[in-house]
Amino acid sequence: MKWVAKTIKEILFGHVGACIMLLCIVPVLFIGHRLYRGFEIQVEQRPAESEEEDLIVVGFSQLGSESGWRTAHTASIQQALTKDAGYFLVFNNARQIQENQIKAIRSFISQRVDYIVFAPVIEDGWDTVLQEAKEAGIPVIVTDRMVNVQDDSLYTTWIGMDAREEGKKAGRWLEEYLEQERRQSEEINIIVLKGTIGSTAEIGRTKGFGEIAVQHENWHILDSVTAEFTANKAKEVMRKMLRHYPEMDVLISQNDDMTMGAIEAMQEAGIRLGEGGDVIVISFDATRDALELVKEGRINVDVECNPVQGAYVDEIIQKLENGESVEKRYVVEERVFTKENAAEFLNDRTY
Repeated sequence: MKWVAKTIKEILFGHVGACIMLLCIVPVLFIGHRLYRGFEIQVEQRPAESEEEDLIVVGFSQLGSESGWRTAHTASIQQALTKDAGYFLVFNNARQIQENQIKAIRSFISQRVDYIVFAPVIEDGWDTVLQEAKEAGIPVIVTDRMVNVQDDSLYTTWIGMDAREEGKKAGRWLEEYLEQERRQSEEINIIVLKGTIGSTAEIGRTKGFGEIAVQHENWHILDSVTAEFTANKAKEVMRKMLRHYPEMDVLISQNDDMTMGAIEAMQEAGIRLGEGGDVIVISFDATRDALELVKEGRINVDVECNPVQGAYVDEIIQKLENGESVEKRYVVEERVFTKENAAEFLNDRTY
């Protein structure tokens, strides 16, 4: 019996023990080389000190990847801040969670990056972490959406769009269109699909359009509901809106992704939309896919929100590196697209 016990012991603590150790060690080795398929690893590292001497280290926290516009915005900054241009970019995707961005910014501070760039999820709640960046002597560049802080010296500059003006552009276009169609005296029922509540785009576009709408007693905003800037949510919300408000005349959708989802829901319901249809469709962003629908007349108008902001970031950093002063606010150029002018911009649209 002793030899049986000895054999079992060798198996358990010999081959099997070795296998257990291998099972523990091998995945770690594979993870380190990003070859282990069981996990999705995304690691950002600073360069070695010798490599870093000639590079400007920038920490960039993007709020997420909720739309095609957001992807284009990220790509614009990544393409501008390359090693060939003299940068080392540390990238973070916050996945639409503000706490993730705050953690990322604190990580950038602890790494002592040269600059912090971030597109905030919402406007409020940044005072503490930006104060920490200021105390660390790291300039902060806010891009796309704005921050609402008590002390605006907590950030160096902001680059983005005038969302309130975008909302006004949409309202002015609707005024002119209804006049052209001789419908300016009709009762006009409007549904608004809003983006992420508290974001600069949602706040500005809502206020801007509202300032025009309030001038028209015959314009009635039946409902204003968030669809969180996503197509799937917009499709779900629009199905509900169609059941509650079959008398809708105008859809205001605060980004193209939501517009796409809403269009799917309306088409499923057999509703004609766009030029010659039952529902006037007003969208924002002017992505390539949406401009195709503008060209076809299925979206009446698309107010541009320009995501190509990387060149602005690069220019500002270079000025700061040279000891030059920068403006507190940079507004990117934006257009309004209708069936008459959409086609001429499609070939050059990269997003």
